[in-house]
Amino acid sequence: MKPVKVGLLGLGTVGGGTATVLSRNAEEIARRAGRGIVIDYAAALDTSHAAQLGLSGVRLSNNAMDVVEDPDIEIVVELIGGYNLAKDLVLQAIQNGKHVVTANKALIALHGNEIFAAAQKQGVMVAFEAAVAGGIPVIKAVREGLAANRIEWLAGIINGTSNFILTEMRDKGRSFVDVLAEAQDLGYAEADPTFDVEGVDAAHKLTILSSIAFGVPLQFSETYVEGISKITLEDVSYAADLGYRIKLLGIARRTEQGIEQRVHPTLIPRKQLIASVDGVMNCVMVQGDAVGSTLYYGRGAGAEPTGSAVVADIIDVVRAMTSDPNNRVPHLAFQASTLADTPILPITEVETAFYLRMRAVDKPGVLADVTRILGDRSISIEAFLQKEPTKAGSEVDIIMLTQRVRQGNMSEAIAAIEQLDSICGAVTSLRVEALN
Repeated sequence: MKPVKVGLLGLGTVGGGTATVLSRNAEEIARRAGRGIVIDYAAALDTSHAAQLGLSGVRLSNNAMDVVEDPDIEIVVELIGGYNLAKDLVLQAIQNGKHVVTANKALIALHGNEIFAAAQKQGVMVAFEAAVAGGIPVIKAVREGLAANRIEWLAGIINGTSNFILTEMRDKGRSFVDVLAEAQDLGYAEADPTFDVEGVDAAHKLTILSSIAFGVPLQFSETYVEGISKITLEDVSYAADLGYRIKLLGIARRTEQGIEQRVHPTLIPRKQLIASVDGVMNCVMVQGDAVGSTLYYGRGAGAEPTGSAVVADIIDVVRAMTSDPNNRVPHLAFQASTLADTPILPITEVETAFYLRMRAVDKPGVLADVTRILGDRSISIEAFLQKEPTKAGSEVDIIMLTQRVRQGNMSEAIAAIEQLDSICGAVTSLRVEALN
């Protein structure tokens, strides 16, 4: 059979990694796919380094739409990122009857419902394994490997930049600002790091995982998002004193009331395996009713790890190109006509345990006032820690761990505590998860 001709949009980090993996492992890939796979056409704003990526002899263009419109291209690989242009290119490729592979988590999280509907209408595939956790095949694991299970919950460290920052803060006692600057120097964080440190990148990925796990439409706008920029060295240290580590987690959980879909800093017991995932590594835990707890660990970014996932998707598409579209694996794991309308719970209705840190005037009665406010809202204290006084004995840090409580109740309690004359400034609150 003739090789399948691929059109590559984007020659950046992931585009380069994809080209490298396809070229280096061409023979092995052909054996797996049943026919050869070649990059026939590539587009990027700057194509001057194409030869260095092993793309000598490949047609090149500065206009991505040239690739999309080319009749010889069977699979379009979108690796330019962003929202608008990527969406236009992908939808046009689908309209032209081409299969699509993408690593663009923002595109899928925000526009995936529209893209998948268009693909189903045209009878083509859209593959997006590389959009979540880089080289870790977690989408395939949840969508196919765990297809017999009713997924109960999943939780993941799915942003390497934030994990690197929190690891350095814990291990080396460095400030958030200091470590962020190093992450930018090392290329882990962008010049504008907002998407990474404020949880948006992780929320894109969690939205995708949640839809696949629970068979609901993609609903990024309903995902609760909170980043790590307000985490202090004191919080990292106090968490350690209590036997916990702080991680930015994406959590999706099925409940009787609806689906929790949230990204935020989380205290995890130090003894749990996911708490030991450090640096830029990613890790996702998935709980199924039949299989129990499973864990997927590896590199969540980088040229070849992400390129590996892109190429694996290309292979899957090639294998399935001649199959009946109605018998292919559904984009979101469940048949499109059976996606549920289960609501995504607002964060006020989510129940978790909490870590609270407050600075108080060191005088009698303060703790009694705080515990009364908590008690009035049915909030029980699990553990308590009071640090040594500061400022010549005038103020102390009080740290509490609570039992599980509805977020709405906790927000009311925090607001009331902050009104006490004895409390200095805002109360820091972080959620605590045992992941069981």
